[in-house]
Amino acid sequence: MQAIANIWRNARCFVRDFVADKRALAATEFAVIVPLMLVMFFGTVEFSSAVAIDRKVTLIARTLSDLTSQSTTLADADMQNTFTASISIVMPYDATLVKGTISQIYIDANSIATVQWSKAGTIASGATQATLVTSARKAGDKVTTMIPPTLLIPSSYLILSEANYTYTPAVGYVLKSSITLGDLSYTRPRQVACVPYNGVPSTC
Repeated sequence: MQAIANIWRNARCFVRDFVADKRALAATEFAVIVPLMLVMFFGTVEFSSAVAIDRKVTLIARTLSDLTSQSTTLADADMQNTFTASISIVMPYDATLVKGTISQIYIDANSIATVQWSKAGTIASGATQATLVTSARKAGDKVTTMIPPTLLIPSSYLILSEANYTYTPAVGYVLKSSITLGDLSYTRPRQVACVPYNGVPSTC
């Protein structure tokens, strides 16, 4: 009986000493908290970068449509210079991840919007000028559904610009895969009824 009492007494002492022992408590707490802190830190870094780039994508889309709408006519050299503006806007981020598209849209008497011409541009690694590439939009494509109803004015023209950026997290600790950030902008030709590109359309 005495042996059992000693065992319980020793057990109580051991538990009391264990609870009272504060050694390495800070290290234990740090080990528990640090994963959460790392997730919050890298998540904040990645989110902040994504927001900054998304803002630049919006500026690129607006600039492309704004510059195009001020023209009276366009050729390949003019279009290349317009897309080149993306380089200075997106800095200090990687300009090679930017792709822009400019299209002119005609809205007929029935408020049906149709692409008249479209051209895309990209930036090659280390390049100081944009490279013109084939647009995914083709002449004759119907785009009525993507245009706000307030802009569907019969017998009018619109300049549509689209900008996309493939954002890849620098750290990749929180966000593992790339995401595409995009925006678009509409403007109306300012100096002429429509802006011919390489002679298309021949008349407005």
